Amino acid sequence: MTHQDLIIGGQAISPGQSVKIELEMPPLYTATNMSIPIYVKRGKRPGPVMFVSAALHGDELNGIEIVGRLIRSKTIERLRGTLIAVPMVNVYGVLNQSRYLPDRRDLNRSFPGSKKGSLAGRLANLFYTEIVAKCDVGIDLHTGAIHRSNLPQIRANLDDAEVLEMARAFGVPVLLNADIRDGSLRQAASDNGVKILLYEAGQALRYDEFSIRAGVRGIINTMRHLGMLNKSRSKGHSIERFIARQSGWVRAPESGFVRHIAQLGDHVYKGDRLATITDPYGELLCTITTPTEGVVIGKQNIPLAQEGEAIYHVAYFPKPDTVAEHVEMLQDNLVLGDQTVSEY
Repeated sequence: MTHQDLIIGGQAISPGQSVKIELEMPPLYTATNMSIPIYVKRGKRPGPVMFVSAALHGDELNGIEIVGRLIRSKTIERLRGTLIAVPMVNVYGVLNQSRYLPDRRDLNRSFPGSKKGSLAGRLANLFYTEIVAKCDVGIDLHTGAIHRSNLPQIRANLDDAEVLEMARAFGVPVLLNADIRDGSLRQAASDNGVKILLYEAGQALRYDEFSIRAGVRGIINTMRHLGMLNKSRSKGHSIERFIARQSGWVRAPESGFVRHIAQLGDHVYKGDRLATITDPYGELLCTITTPTEGVVIGKQNIPLAQEGEAIYHVAYFPKPDTVAEHVEMLQDNLVLGDQTVSEY
């Protein structure tokens, strides 16, 4: 693609233009017409083409606010290259406050899709061909599932040197070298040569201010790294990045009521108490302990557990105590000066 050529939904966008596009989606059986909202900002000077997408799962709302703040940020006014910001891909799911599509399929297991496939396949194909395939890089925004929270983290193929540098530039302490799942947006993008990061933070159906601020700052940091924005002097503490090549879920050994002890970002040692499980009378049934040293990067929020259910997600690092320290530094940086959009 040359710097002059960019067509989305049949609309040509020239360098220097900023436009909002309503990309028509497959209609529902009620004949209701729906569309994906897309914001495209093209710099006058050439540079990478980046997409930022949110709400691939319709109940993951944090990313919608991240994209909104990014679009309104004064920082992107002097953009080089092109930013394609998509605040919600799965509009059907957002309307229903559901992770899934009306055909009960997971959009993030339906890529690259097909023009003649199921509703999920058609929507995946539309987003892939009209947006993803026209980009050089992308950042896909996610949260934990329903009743689960994730510590701000980047998941990516960190064995790819370019992706690793993007992940480091994003600026959160936890980088997880995650396997690519069949049918995922990340797989389809990678197969097409698009370098992609997946940002995980917060929980479904909730806004989390810490996760939102970290996401906005991280996207802008990545754009600076790619030369799409001017470099700037960093403020606050210097945040190190730590790569985890292994993580695991700690599961409930009994069914009952959960009383959490460990929280997101905690450094835990082998044998540490993570939570207790009690019966309806408040009697202790068991204690959930961690099998090895690590950092808590995900946890269940609902205080109910079935035997075998995943309760805590722990990532394993060579120096977990240092990771936990830098998570606290990130929190400090994001609250310094009560930052607003304009400060990004």
